Amino acid sequence: MEIKLAYVTLKLQTVYYLVTAVWALVHIDSFIAVTGPKTDIWLVKTVAVLLLAISCCFISQLITKINLWPVAILAIGCCIGLIFIDCYYAFTGTISKIYLLDAVLEFLLLIMWVIALIRMR
Repeated sequence: MEIKLAYVTLKLQTVYYLVTAVWALVHIDSFIAVTGPKTDIWLVKTVAVLLLAISCCFISQLITKINLWPVAILAIGCCIGLIFIDCYYAFTGTISKIYLLDAVLEFLLLIMWVIALIRMR
């Protein structure tokens, strides 16, 4: 079924965002140990709260399964935005190169979304 890939992708993205967000909020020291030093902890926590809110939207979609398109647009927008942010700031030396791993994961999610939505047409 064509829509199945979209929901698998949404589940993966939901888990990834939830884990990342909760980790940054619950244990910032280990998060920094893996992702590199930070000067603005408030910004890390702000992004974590936003990812948590996005995850709640995704969970709502997974439960209700009503009109996937708005949530798919949000998910794809998050992927594209985070890919550009990760790459730009990692390559300019602002953030650790470990964020390029996040860019790769976001790119894989983006590819999954594109394939799922093409199949749904």
